[in-house]
Amino acid sequence: MQTDYPERYRVMGLRIAYYRKKAGYTQEVFAEKIDRSLNFLAQVEGYSTTRGISLETLFKICDVLGIQPGKLLDDDDQLI
Repeated sequence: MQTDYPERYRVMGLRIAYYRKKAGYTQEVFAEKIDRSLNFLAQVEGYSTTRGISLETLFKICDVLGIQPGKLLDDDDQLI
């Protein structure tokens, strides 16, 4: 994927992985809960990949994890 913000995508993917693990979901179970493929989720969470997500998917992820979208997007959040 061509983007001007590859580091932001990577950090968001790492944050998704962090909150997913914190919630106790495997990638396989979580992918099913957000109605996406395991391959898709692995690409989003992968450090060496730049895989974007739609707002619809972002909202599904946040609903399942019980977090606000800002937790995944906020540049000031020092989680990762």
